[in-house]
Amino acid sequence: MVLIDTPALYYRAFYSVPDSIVNDEGQPVNAVRGVLDAIAQMVRRFDSPRVVATMDADWRPAFRTAIMPEYKAARVRDTEAGTEIPPELAVQLPIMTRVLSAAGIPIAEVDGTEADDVIATMAAESTSPVVIVSPDRDLLALIDSASDVSVLRPRKGGEWEAITQAELPEAYGVPDGTRYRELAAMRGDPSDGLPGAPGIGEKTAATLLTNFGSLESIVKAAKAGVKTGGLSPKRANTLIAEEETLHKTIEVMRCLTDVAHGLDLETVPGPLDRTSVEAAVRGQNVRRSVDNLLTALETAGGEPSADASAPLTRSAPLQRSAPIDADRTPAPAPAQRPEAAAAAPWSRSRLVGFDLETTGVDPATARIVTAAFVESADKVRTWLADPGVEIPEPARAVHGITTEFAQANGAPAADVVGELCTVLDELRSEGAVVVGHNIVYDLSVMAAEVTRHHPHIDLVALLPTIVDTFVLDKRVEKFRRGKRTLVETAKRWKVSLLDAHDAAADALAALDIARALAENAPEIASLTRDEIMAAQGDWKRVQAADLQAWLRSKGNAEAIVDDAWPLS
Repeated sequence: MVLIDTPALYYRAFYSVPDSIVNDEGQPVNAVRGVLDAIAQMVRRFDSPRVVATMDADWRPAFRTAIMPEYKAARVRDTEAGTEIPPELAVQLPIMTRVLSAAGIPIAEVDGTEADDVIATMAAESTSPVVIVSPDRDLLALIDSASDVSVLRPRKGGEWEAITQAELPEAYGVPDGTRYRELAAMRGDPSDGLPGAPGIGEKTAATLLTNFGSLESIVKAAKAGVKTGGLSPKRANTLIAEEETLHKTIEVMRCLTDVAHGLDLETVPGPLDRTSVEAAVRGQNVRRSVDNLLTALETAGGEPSADASAPLTRSAPLQRSAPIDADRTPAPAPAQRPEAAAAAPWSRSRLVGFDLETTGVDPATARIVTAAFVESADKVRTWLADPGVEIPEPARAVHGITTEFAQANGAPAADVVGELCTVLDELRSEGAVVVGHNIVYDLSVMAAEVTRHHPHIDLVALLPTIVDTFVLDKRVEKFRRGKRTLVETAKRWKVSLLDAHDAAADALAALDIARALAENAPEIASLTRDEIMAAQGDWKRVQAADLQAWLRSKGNAEAIVDDAWPLS
């Protein structure tokens, strides 16, 4: 059983995932993405869909403030409402809970209590091993080897620290959860308004507990005038003076273990309702995270279900292909294409959109993070790669994928590159046309990745007919002012792009732009596959020369614009 301290995770995501990730209404959804990605990671880590998302019904319960009025008082943002939640985070919580509930992950909260109390109750009730997922150190007090309760805490660099009772002595110098609570009481926690014992830090508290066994014994020794075992006169006086406060702190930190959460833990997870999930994510720009979570849930604990890898509303994904063998010669194209097919316009061929999201803008050094081939909204194939390098902050701000997430959930880069080569090879042999916006960049990244991981593959030999909507758009409306980015080009041709910088969304947008361009430029639409390939090479050279001349006219005498096509 995996018990999620959801508030702790959504705060962590809110402050660490870029707030540039917004939904159709411009509201941030960074916390939603962060929580969904973290839960998917936990499902995969433990190969179990038995997950409960616990929540704070009251983050500052009356029964705790009655003991210590200062408990979490410093966190109150709105004194009238008594809330600590920033409004930019508050609007995300309903989205998060709707998605999780529809995915079969129960939301557990109990009036007048915190998530910690729900977690403690479920841990006490569970008949199977329990892992508590939380960055909150207070929950270490629930660790119990007899009940098989452990805690998993996020660390820097995407790592997770698993702490069982066996690790407590080395990690914190205490033997069990009960003594950890006493250590925490002496150490204090200013963020929660828990003062601790002045001058006694974590190491000193651990030493005292090791030498005297319990807080009660430490205070008793202090009152008896003991001056050994780390109990100096100054510390003894402090502990005697703070005895009442320390006992109150322990009571405030102690979690309830008998709250009425109303869940039958044996029935977790609940049923997955795809219709409700689809309704919950519509317009929220979290589809990649939701698809990732559903795949994790459906493949956990056994063989994948028939549609486990199928994203929402995508009932007919492109056929999965085995990675191409580095030493294998690409499948030859048909010796003679049927005359009618060879003479048919490219625009009437099978069109497949292609896009990559990467670690940077230089194709020679950028690594693939995500990739997509798209034929239509319901025929999509996507990949997530572990690029093998850190994903820089500027790249993460664009596509929202962190190094930690890619490392935890992505396939090895070599495998992804091999599969992409295989798909390109198959599309070429089938006479398809691959469409992308500024696809020179994507194919150049592919070429560098192939050299890096599969140096014996000849990428150029694998390429099908390529259509670059960036080149076509500049040909159709040469003198149009403004940027030619995918977003701006989509606006010009009235193409919907709801999730920019998502590989699947960008590939689909490029596909729709190509169709719009073909409709508005029949002289281009009528070209055959061979003709459109040759024409784009010519157009790109002219466009590059024009841009280079313009840059030099503006004072950049050494400006060079690459005219290579379809890859540099």
